[in-house]
Amino acid sequence: MTAMARAENKTEAGGTAHLVAALAKALREQQDLSQEQLGRLIGYTASAISAMETCAQPASDQMLAKLEEAIGGGLGVFQTARKWMLLEKYPARFRGFSEMEAQALTLSSYETLVVDGLFQTEDYARALIGGGYPPVSEAKREELVEARLARRALFDRDPVPFIELILEETVLRRPFGNWDVHRGQLRSLAEDARRDNVCVQVLPLDRGLRGTYAGARGPMKLVETADHQHVVYLEIEDQGILVSDPTEVSRLAHRYARIRAQALSPDDSLSLIERLAGEER
Repeated sequence: MTAMARAENKTEAGGTAHLVAALAKALREQQDLSQEQLGRLIGYTASAISAMETCAQPASDQMLAKLEEAIGGGLGVFQTARKWMLLEKYPARFRGFSEMEAQALTLSSYETLVVDGLFQTEDYARALIGGGYPPVSEAKREELVEARLARRALFDRDPVPFIELILEETVLRRPFGNWDVHRGQLRSLAEDARRDNVCVQVLPLDRGLRGTYAGARGPMKLVETADHQHVVYLEIEDQGILVSDPTEVSRLAHRYARIRAQALSPDDSLSLIERLAGEER
């Protein structure tokens, strides 16, 4: 990791990262362990332990699990910290919405440019994040990938949420990374579409030729929260907007319903995804 990346991480590290760093150092010293000794116990170098304790490289989810086993003493502090550390790794614009998403009763998304983050594979997310602008360090990229993949816990949460996704057909045809990464993403999307609590639909390319096209104003996410409130999340040029005004939510929900009505059926959408996943490039 470069000195610039370390300095950036120290600046951006949140309260949980600093608390974990302080607790890890205190517990390590209490148990009379050097950084090198603790590193050997959990499979990391002494420099990695030092970077964690100074927030130059905050603890990964894997490191937190190993710290809990090695020096947690049954207190569960590092285990508890895992959720909050992942939350801090999301971009600031997304943090407020991420907890709402994790607790949603229903989540309905319309995406126009890329596969929705909830459905992304590790390779697709890495290629997408790594190829973005402004560029991020390798360490930051891996943090963002880890946080994005953690969102997939929603699929198997109890109580089971209903998750709906509408994708522009262009998303299915735009590769990131390489064609193998793209095909892997399409296969994963098809698997997710077969889940009992998931509905995936594709808005075909020719909708604009038929005189009506409700999706022209961009992506959106509609959420029914745990307390049955309805909100809409919009993301525009790295700015996150949470809409809760009932009149505006109703207007956007009606637009979403129109987009869904113009999309292919779930069965036809799955067939298209599977066909594109099997094409050779």
